[in-house]
Amino acid sequence: MGVRFRLGLMMFLQYAIWGAWYPVLSAYLQNTLGFNGTQVGVIYSLLPLATIISPFIGGQFADRYFSTEKVIAFVQLLGGVFLIFVSRLTDYSAMVWLMFVYALLYAPTLALTNSLAFHHLSDTEKEFGWVRVGGTIGWIAAGLALSGWRFLAHSVHSLTYQGDGLLLAGILSLIMGLFAFSLPHTPPKKEASNPLAFVEAFKMLKDKNFAIFIGIAFVVSTELMFYYVLTGPFLVSDKIGVSSASLSLVMTIAQVAEFFVMALLLPYFLPKFGMRATLALGVLAWPIRYIIFAIGSPAWLVIASLALHGFCYVFFFTASQIYVDTVAPKDIRASAQSLIAFVTLGVGLYVGSILAGWIQNVFSEMGPNGNIISTNWTGVFLVPIALTVFCAIAFLVFFKEQLSFDSEKAEA
Repeated sequence: MGVRFRLGLMMFLQYAIWGAWYPVLSAYLQNTLGFNGTQVGVIYSLLPLATIISPFIGGQFADRYFSTEKVIAFVQLLGGVFLIFVSRLTDYSAMVWLMFVYALLYAPTLALTNSLAFHHLSDTEKEFGWVRVGGTIGWIAAGLALSGWRFLAHSVHSLTYQGDGLLLAGILSLIMGLFAFSLPHTPPKKEASNPLAFVEAFKMLKDKNFAIFIGIAFVVSTELMFYYVLTGPFLVSDKIGVSSASLSLVMTIAQVAEFFVMALLLPYFLPKFGMRATLALGVLAWPIRYIIFAIGSPAWLVIASLALHGFCYVFFFTASQIYVDTVAPKDIRASAQSLIAFVTLGVGLYVGSILAGWIQNVFSEMGPNGNIISTNWTGVFLVPIALTVFCAIAFLVFFKEQLSFDSEKAEA
């Protein structure tokens, strides 16, 4: 229980950092700093772009050279310093470059925290959901803390801090960096035959079924950014009418639902019905949410539909991480987690960020300075509806469940 508690606290801090700035940054950039949809999309694409570049380096270090907990500690401490500095920026170009440096530091930890947890759990299908739910609680806690701070700042004007979400994330990152030194020791696998672990991870794509899974995961992840980038501006628009002060509080509905799905449904559903049924249910939840967004009324239904994020994220992305850990060879599991992070949190979210920002501009009336005056949200959300329906059909037709990676076929 001591190890599981520390792993859960690790996930709490890991996702509290992300949850402090990610859901609310787009509304801040558009409504306070005056950035347009394309500019916001570029800034949101930086973390996915970093996930393309850095996790294989992080996975390589953790699989071959340094203990995983020390790699996490170093990058989180340095990342916290960068976030605190970025929280005071208002210039677009400066923010782009410094956010990219921060993203390069944070991105490896998304895969490394998973691989560290998997290393110390005896039954990942039953235990990982309970550990990973700590991350969901962390995301909720960050949103509640930020919302509480904003309500207080509204009554005490001297407390107002425009980049408050970024500042909170920076402080949490420093705490995470210090805490990481207390995590269970996870040494590199020095006995492995191939010194380049990420090369071995790429060989998994030679397995047809695994390649189909990766392809569908890529397309689904592009549509996740329509939620992360556009939900904030959508909710505070005149169409829905959520206030900026309560935005982070309202958006925690998604994480509250994620908590119940992660803690109660996933540990039951996955062992009983298998990986294919779990992933399929996750894929099918996506178009339902976007259909409600496209309709856009009544406002209470749109807000309530945020709860579908629990099924969208847990039954697909969290289950995907368990699936990859199950089928990957033992000596490359950190790099295998980096592979799924590369495809989904990297390439998928990068393409999705650019696409979401561009689609918003296409369906928006633009001002003389390039800022957005109004957006046709129905038109915007028809795009992810079409793509997620396609993914659901493709998954049900082509994906077949497997229990382990066919290494002989990959070598051939």
